[in-house]
Amino acid sequence: MSGGGRVRHLYVHLPFCVHRCGYCDFVTAVGRRDQHGSYVQALLAELALERELLADGLETVFLGGGTPTFTEPDALARLLAALPPSAELTVEANPETVTPELATLLREHGVNRISLGAQSFQPHLLAILERRAKPETVRRAFGLLRDAGFDNVSLDLLYGIPGQSVADLEADLAAALALRPEHLSWYELEAKPGTRFTHAHGEALARQADAMETYFERVIAVMRLAGYRWYETANFCLTGAAARGRDLRARHNLAYWRGCDYLGLGIGAVSTVAGQRWRNAPRLPAYVEALRRGERPSRELERLSGAVRSRERVMLGLRLDEPLPLVDVGRAVDRTAVARLEQLLLARLTRGDGGREELTLTPRGRMLGGGVTAELLA
Repeated sequence: MSGGGRVRHLYVHLPFCVHRCGYCDFVTAVGRRDQHGSYVQALLAELALERELLADGLETVFLGGGTPTFTEPDALARLLAALPPSAELTVEANPETVTPELATLLREHGVNRISLGAQSFQPHLLAILERRAKPETVRRAFGLLRDAGFDNVSLDLLYGIPGQSVADLEADLAAALALRPEHLSWYELEAKPGTRFTHAHGEALARQADAMETYFERVIAVMRLAGYRWYETANFCLTGAAARGRDLRARHNLAYWRGCDYLGLGIGAVSTVAGQRWRNAPRLPAYVEALRRGERPSRELERLSGAVRSRERVMLGLRLDEPLPLVDVGRAVDRTAVARLEQLLLARLTRGDGGREELTLTPRGRMLGGGVTAELLA
């Protein structure tokens, strides 16, 4: 089965988790091992229905969740075996799910990048986050992935956890860098209103808010000093000799930030293709039943105007350390704001190849992030 379309990026949602953390607002389903096989069968049916949108050769495939590596091994293997080949195949993993057998399964089915959800190396912070893994579990999982031959491993970590001190942050930075992963993502903890986590830790989160800019600056400084490129607001990768000639940026996420089309499969998954965006309904039984009948799942459809696409391209593109060409999005940018932000040393307007205008935020502008970008939008 071949595609012939032009979409080169595929996201596959595996929602199953052993436990739903209090701060999580992703589409998840706890346990349900007896449903893993039928869900994967539905994913493959949806893939078949949408295969014509995909190019014959994909650049990236990303399995996210949920906890993809909690999926029953036979079902996970069946899914991986049926996916279109791609240059980058990433699977998200929680440390407690990583075993020698799982690492081997992933390697044998072409996975070449792992995103490991560490979150923290401090036991008291992991307890607050309701994470099942201990610090030694994270280190063991990382070692097992290395033993299986994975040479592109990313760690996901959080800052802004209730009760997290500067010393805790420094300890997490040291612990993460001691493993020397190829890629690290450092996210500010964002607990959505109404989640169990905000009810339990709302006051502590409010107290922590004032420290976030200082924490963020410390993360950036330490990561850059350790030889990592700060290529996106929350993401860092090894570069230079340590990268052994490889570009270790997350190629799948780069596609989002650069405004590329992508197809999403599974409950709650989002697709953006040819000026349209749709989101699959998050209801697991209805999703499986519709695809069992050979029908597409229930979806919310949005047609994206040129103005909306341009604004999104600016907002996402300026998260990167590379220049944003203005040739297609210039009308979305307020030129008066650009001049003002240049004077404040928060942005730079330059000329690239062929004299085309390019916009970049300075390091300080990127630290301030959304506020600067919002001011730039016309």
